[in-house]
Amino acid sequence: MFRKAVLITFLVLAMVAPLFAGGQKEPAKLTKVTFITPRGTIEVMDDYNLWVAIEMGYFKELGLDVVMEPGPGEAFAPTKFVDQKQADVGYPSPGILTSSVDTGMDVIMVYEMMIDQVFGFAVRKDSPIKSIKDFPGKTMSVWDIGWQVIIDPILVEAGIDPKSITYVPVGAQWGQAVSQGKADIALTWLALAPQWEAVGLGLRYFYGEEFSKMPANGYCARKSDLKDPAKKALLVKFLKGTSMGIHFARTNPRAAAQLTYSKFAAVREQMKPELALKSMQELHWGYTAGVRKGQGYGWFEMNGWKTYLDIISKLGQTKRTLSLDETITNELIKEANAFDHARVERDAKNFKLNDDWKNVPVTGNW
Repeated sequence: MFRKAVLITFLVLAMVAPLFAGGQKEPAKLTKVTFITPRGTIEVMDDYNLWVAIEMGYFKELGLDVVMEPGPGEAFAPTKFVDQKQADVGYPSPGILTSSVDTGMDVIMVYEMMIDQVFGFAVRKDSPIKSIKDFPGKTMSVWDIGWQVIIDPILVEAGIDPKSITYVPVGAQWGQAVSQGKADIALTWLALAPQWEAVGLGLRYFYGEEFSKMPANGYCARKSDLKDPAKKALLVKFLKGTSMGIHFARTNPRAAAQLTYSKFAAVREQMKPELALKSMQELHWGYTAGVRKGQGYGWFEMNGWKTYLDIISKLGQTKRTLSLDETITNELIKEANAFDHARVERDAKNFKLNDDWKNVPVTGNW
């Protein structure tokens, strides 16, 4: 009888133990969700929010196995792969997103990562180009010619005729092309400047937020998935984990940076922790814009998007003026922010920094 009682007690403990491990019960089976970047690499600080959610187990607790894919570097990969069900979430720029919607791809942006303009430009430090107004007649270095749909609307907004620019597609070395004098201007974005400085390109930067009011990149998914309750629920879980990762970084930026930095030898070889944190900070300030406006992580500011849709229609980048409803949606934002904020803050505050990170200064706004 005693042995039977012990056996029953053991079985009960075995069943309830997972409920107390970390305060969360881990799902028995994880659902794979594939995320694809537009950069051709995942070895950057940009996706810190996702690496935090992976490394801290937030996605796992939500029942997700998130797979990070770098993509081929082709401009439309983030939307094309989602449309063709080779990926579940992509990270397109507004230009790529809208061109994809215009051609009938089954995509819509569901989470705004950057309310403000993330793109900018770089020139050599000795370049005679003093402002964006000096761009006409110059050559623009890009990875892929498809990036033209990103750049043209920015030029139009600044009063520059895109036809006055000659695009030079050179692949992954587009920044080096300007440094070596093979082109006049390179497209850049927040967080990229510190990386280029780390490898000694010696460029001077024009930051988009100084001359543009247009929105920037966000996460896209299939429109059809929003109509399927089960797929929509999975998407909400992914976005919730994303929000948790950003919130973690807001509480302890050094911890978020350490988690990301430690994953990639290429990043560690390219820059010291101080520069990696600076790179992450440039993007993080954009990632938190929705919360700072009192609307939550991932929220879309509709006025900027409406202006953008009007400009690209007049530019002929879309065959018609796209509606907001077919392009972006705030439908999932409330649920994406419905997580235990206090718990994430505790996780961040209790995170143990290693010797390389514990004394790295945190500067600027978080």
